[in-house]
Amino acid sequence: MGGMAKYNITEKKEKEAQYRSMVSPKLMDEMKEKILNIIVMKKKYKDKDYSAKKLAEDLGTNTRYVSAVVNVRFHMNYASFVNKYRIEEAMSILVDKRYQDLRMEEVSDMVGFANRQSFYASFYKIMNMTPRDYRLKHLQQHPSQAAKKPKK
Repeated sequence: MGGMAKYNITEKKEKEAQYRSMVSPKLMDEMKEKILNIIVMKKKYKDKDYSAKKLAEDLGTNTRYVSAVVNVRFHMNYASFVNKYRIEEAMSILVDKRYQDLRMEEVSDMVGFANRQSFYASFYKIMNMTPRDYRLKHLQQHPSQAAKKPKK
């Protein structure tokens, strides 16, 4: 398996280079705007089932092209791109005192992760701490907030 994996990585790099020369920067920019509009403005990142395939269909193009644009313009793959917005939203939920009683599963679910494990993994990769630590750290900075229990 080792040899195989190595080969695929080289192949992927070559594909990216190929795309760069194939697709005009103007088209890439237009596609980038459309992707941002759907994923970010329309908050499609919160939809667990919104795959690169669905995005491509909505844009009237194919998955390889969408992946190429995300790779070249955002310097990451589709999954990382979507997760970045999920984590940003999770961060604002975690520090919002209205949501301080939510369990991590619930936060994970709200922002579009399929399960808690992938939420934790992505959060840690981006923030270098767990969502729970992030929340605790933030609430400690505002002791008055932590003390007050929201009225149910």
